[in-house]
Amino acid sequence: MIKAKKSLGQNFLNDKNILEKIVNTVNIANKVIMEVGPGTGNLTEYILKKKPKKFYAIEKDVNLVEGLSSKFKDKLFVINEDILKINENKMFTEKVVVFGNLPYNISTEILNKWITNLRDNFWFENLILMFQKEVADRIIAKSNTSHFGRLTVLSNWKLKIRKICDVKPSAFFPKPKVESSILIFSPKDDYIKIKDVKSLETITRIFFNQRRKMLKKPFNQLFNGDQRVLNKLKIDLNLRPQNIDSDTYYKIACEYENLIS
Repeated sequence: MIKAKKSLGQNFLNDKNILEKIVNTVNIANKVIMEVGPGTGNLTEYILKKKPKKFYAIEKDVNLVEGLSSKFKDKLFVINEDILKINENKMFTEKVVVFGNLPYNISTEILNKWITNLRDNFWFENLILMFQKEVADRIIAKSNTSHFGRLTVLSNWKLKIRKICDVKPSAFFPKPKVESSILIFSPKDDYIKIKDVKSLETITRIFFNQRRKMLKKPFNQLFNGDQRVLNKLKIDLNLRPQNIDSDTYYKIACEYENLIS
């Protein structure tokens, strides 16, 4: 029996109802699939039943790679690599559907990598990902709520995001100590054009660094109190960072780029 490695954040999903729900989220027949962290192959089996065109499984744990290769033979390409080191834009020539029960300890790092490397011609059709519920709540948060923050703004820039369901600890082996949530990410047809995502990372870091403080200080730090920018964006500097919506942050990032160009 395979023993989960705590150092790799391994919790293997084995609830059949949840596995069914995940693979039925979108039509994957004859699609190219990438599964991140397939583990013992529980979800992999359900994906294969849907007859994908090609199937790539990215697994860091060499012991699990051997098990997957032995179990599924030539039904999928098992790649023994760290997902953080893979360049998906170069790896795929056609759009992919991604499934991932992401390790809790690096889930936001993986998502941030994909977001910051997004080009206008998206390399994926959908991302169907499992997160710790607290992280998922931050990703899909609305403004004027305590969960709204940098992760919300960055995640929702080019992507539409929807929750599929929450998942109890009992759905995994071993059981994690927290609940999980499954989210689906899809490319937006239209979004505010920012030249460099680093601009968005910079302004959100400055604004949310002191999320309990009013907007006046970070605004002045970025724009030196420029009244023209303030009038254009119509921001109330007495509000706090979570009180303005994501689109406003995208517009702030555009103004910041105009300032530094």
